[in-house]
Amino acid sequence: MNIDSPAWQAAAKHYQEIRATNLRQLFDDDADRGSTLNLEAGELYLDYSKNRLTAETITRLLALAEESGLRARIDAMFDGPRINVTENRPVLHVALRAPRDQHIYVDGHDVVADVHAVLDRMATFSEQVRSGSWTGYTGKRIRNVINIGIGGSDLGPAMAYE
Repeated sequence: MNIDSPAWQAAAKHYQEIRATNLRQLFDDDADRGSTLNLEAGELYLDYSKNRLTAETITRLLALAEESGLRARIDAMFDGPRINVTENRPVLHVALRAPRDQHIYVDGHDVVADVHAVLDRMATFSEQVRSGSWTGYTGKRIRNVINIGIGGSDLGPAMAYE
């Protein structure tokens, strides 16, 4: 994002204007804030009235998102092109959460079926550990699990044990 862009500059200026504003003051200034600064998406209810923002903040952030091409980037994340330029690969977080009947293609290959094959193997393994049919090296039931990974980030487990 270009910090010299008009939308960035407007958002930065607005931040400076409201950064020291007390939340009580924001509620005093806008009595309807509790009912207007929220949204529902499916079964998810988001109440952001208790954050230091205003309707103008939202307008500034939306302008920044528009100027930066956020919609096209989100669409690209779902469409499978190689947008992770560091690793020259797609960003497929969405494939990990896609229902079985959704299709996400990478280089002409639908990766959703692959994801669900791994998820099914994980579920089978988890059930075997829980039921006791998968045992540890002693042949005894596994009682404590520290971390089970299939590859990917070890940052969470590393943080937990450090």
